[in-house]
Amino acid sequence: MKSNEEITRIRLKHFLATPNHYHKEPLQLVRAQGMYVYDEKGKRYLDCVGGIVCISAGHNHPRIKKKLMELLSEDQIQHTSVLYYSSPAAELAEMITAEAPKGLDRVAFTNSGSEANELAFMAARHATGETIIMNLRHSYHGGTAAALANCGHHTWRFRAQPVASTVSALEPNCYRCPFGKKPDSCSLECAKNVETTIQTATHGKIAAFIAEPVMGVGGFIAPPKDYFTEVARIVHNYGGKYISDEVQTGAGRGGGNFLMTKELEIDADEITMAKGFGNGAAIGAVLMKTEISESLRGKMYFNTFGGDPFQTAQSKVTMEIIRDEKLVENARAMGKVLMDGLKDLMKKHKLIGDVRGRGLMIGIELVKDRESKAYATDEAARLMDLCREKGVLIGKGGLFGNVMRIAPPLTINRDEISGLLKTLDESLDQLSH
Repeated sequence: MKSNEEITRIRLKHFLATPNHYHKEPLQLVRAQGMYVYDEKGKRYLDCVGGIVCISAGHNHPRIKKKLMELLSEDQIQHTSVLYYSSPAAELAEMITAEAPKGLDRVAFTNSGSEANELAFMAARHATGETIIMNLRHSYHGGTAAALANCGHHTWRFRAQPVASTVSALEPNCYRCPFGKKPDSCSLECAKNVETTIQTATHGKIAAFIAEPVMGVGGFIAPPKDYFTEVARIVHNYGGKYISDEVQTGAGRGGGNFLMTKELEIDADEITMAKGFGNGAAIGAVLMKTEISESLRGKMYFNTFGGDPFQTAQSKVTMEIIRDEKLVENARAMGKVLMDGLKDLMKKHKLIGDVRGRGLMIGIELVKDRESKAYATDEAARLMDLCREKGVLIGKGGLFGNVMRIAPPLTINRDEISGLLKTLDESLDQLSH
């Protein structure tokens, strides 16, 4: 095993010159089990970011390990592509469409959430005959060309990034409402802005609108349920398809259903998935209505590794674990315990400006003071390091990197949440002195 110093040398010499590790001092993770990960020295950490919102059923779940070992011991084929029949892919297709909202009965498998969104854009454009994709400011939908063209963060975009045929609506951020509204005075101006944007920044028709039920990289922004109802109505009225990006929110993380789109009753035409869907496997998916799928008839879509046996088998076992171990219900119950605990911490620590989210996808926005809501970016970076020192890993997001992101595996229990809250409390105390 290489030392951190050796890996640093190699990364500096051969990796891209972009920010590439979370903490002030790099962390090498070498082993994992359940809720915990371990560094090269054997130190244990409570994983409260879930492998960047990827681990839903826990690290190295025994049933997943058993399935993969069976496939290897039986010399099961590892790669086939969809040009050949594969039972694991067919079984997963039946299982995921059974969890989808009514009418979304077609599925295509990809390698990642980025690819899933690329396919969703392409399908919507082909089905409607239109080209414009509408997104939200502060959104993030992946690192490929069309996905980055719909990204609402300057830090993720490149100088040569093509942004043709995209348009952005204002973000539905209740804490930092772009319209200066409060929850008790809100008239869904953010939703109505979708219509205004179509009317003023397009030719009056769009191919699709894309949004996450909870905006992940944007800082775990959780719009009110009524927002989605109104936006879907507007999108359909202007001929567009509604794409619900569940790359981070899917696999039961919201605590109400396997898919948050179904939980919030979003009238979506396509749903994209990845991350927790495969419990860390390199797999994504696009669910879509039959009418969209049928519009592609006669065209070719091919993904070399999409639907391979090992990835689809792991995703199927992951879905079975989430069902059998009632992890959606646990996400709901433990999410409430965590949210209540964080709101109690908010009463004590003025650095916390807002606590928000759904289920086990919770954001803590740090501000220098609650009146100005000045972004506490440096404090957020320091808080991550303080928590790491105490054996807890959390993430961060938001345009200015001041939102702590907590998205643990759905297996987390009360004792582990108590430990997380204690660590956050102690670390916030240190920050204030």
